Amino acid sequence: MAGISNELIYEVLKNVQSRVGNLEDGMKGVKNELVGIREHQIATQKEVANIYGRLGSIEGRLERVETRLNMAGEPAE
Repeated sequence: MAGISNELIYEVLKNVQSRVGNLEDGMKGVKNELVGIREHQIATQKEVANIYGRLGSIEGRLERVETRLNMAGEPAE
């Protein structure tokens, strides 16, 4: 079996260091993409909350109109 020299270990460690650096760069890209997805998800949740708020407001207004027209509680024909 060939002897293991410091130079051989150094070359292997340089290769490992380079590969770890590439992984770190890749992880930064993935992290940035996840941040973008999270921001989009938060914006979507806010939009849905706004829609529910508007729907609640419209339902309240509709109930008041029905009450004024004495339609509340009567079956629709």
